[in-house]
Formats: sequence, structure tokens, C-alpha cells
Amino acid sequence: MVGRACAYSGVAVGRLMSCTVDGVVSALRSVVAVVDEHRDELVTLDREIGDGDHGENLKRGFTAVLSKLDNPGETPAAVLKLVASTLISTVGGAAGPLYGTAFLRASSALGQTPELTPESIVVALQAALDGVVARGKAAVGDKTMVDALTPAVEAAQAASGSVAEVLSAAADAADQGSRDTIPLVARKGRASYLGERSAGHMDPGARSTALLLRAFADAAS
Repeated sequence: MVGRACAYSGVAVGRLMSCTVDGVVSALRSVVAVVDEHRDELVTLDREIGDGDHGENLKRGFTAVLSKLDNPGETPAAVLKLVASTLISTVGGAAGPLYGTAFLRASSALGQTPELTPESIVVALQAALDGVVARGKAAVGDKTMVDALTPAVEAAQAASGSVAEVLSAAADAADQGSRDTIPLVARKGRASYLGERSAGHMDPGARSTALLLRAFADAAS
């Protein structure tokens, strides 16, 4: 990991973990490293029930993100908007539009706030989930990234404490959600073409969602 992406900041209601632009950029550098590290795993998962390109597509997209982080903008929302536009323009398959929409909706939800707080993290995650659902028309149980992102949002909403603690709760739930896709029969995406044969395999989109959230949580801790 790049190191601690967030620092304690005094606010009226006490000392809560909050993240500035520099913290978000640092976290994204960690995300890039995690995507690179797990590229082969994601390729293998996608090869079992899809096109086999999920890992390579994400690596391409986040490598492109990395090249733009020297000029990220002046707010966390601006950074996330930059990520969104880069992923949409560089990532193939379903991952580009879905992840791009997730980051774009999160950016819009944050507005012009200069720092992220636990509360704004929850708002951003909910907006990301809403965007993915609207774009992909998937629901829990369809064996998609929604199966990881939905419990992540619910866990973040129930969590208390710092940004790191909220993100850690979300990451734990997403990890379990991704494992819970293994016995499911896919009802969306290319995996749905396999019917019953899609059961017994983890959904690659759910797995990558869990990996990204874990990277953000680790960077904030």
C-alpha cells in the first residue's frame, strides 16, 4: 500500500477520520496496485463464466487512471469524476460503463465538499450502487457486482466511527457478498448464457468490487 491516505481532522462533532484530495489520490494509487496484483485472478474467474477479459480490462482502465492522478482536480468529487471518465473511455466490456457510472454517481453525490467524512462515504457508496443498478438493471441474486456492492452499502450505513472503519465494514461485507455469488445461477450478463453451469463460480465483477473496497479501506487505515 502507498500508506495512510486519510488523516484525523478536527470537526465540530469531534475528531472523525476525513480524506482530502491527496488522500483520495493516495487511495486510488493503492487501488491500481491491487488491480494489477489480482489481474490474473480476475481473468481466471471471468474465463470460467464470461469472456475472460475482466482482469485485463480493469488493469488497462486503472493504469490509465494512474497516468492522470498528477492533476486530479481540487475536490474529492473531481478526482472521482476523473476516474469515471477515464474508465468509461478505456475499459471494454460491461466493466467500463458500470464502474464508470459508479464513480460518476459517487462524484455527483459528494458535490463540492473538500473532505470526505464517514457520512459522505455512505452517501457516495449509496449513489454508486444506485448508478450500477440503474445502468445494469441487476438485483441482488443475479450474480453480479450488485451482490457485493449492496451488502457493502448496508454495512457502511450500519457502521460507526472513522472513514477507515466505515470502509472496512463495507469491504468485509463485499467480500462475503462476492463469496455468496458462488452457488448462484447467473441471471444477467454473459454468464447468464451458461444457465445452471454458471453455478459454482464466483462472479468476477463481485470479486473486483470487493477488491476495490478493500483497497480503499486499507489505504484509509
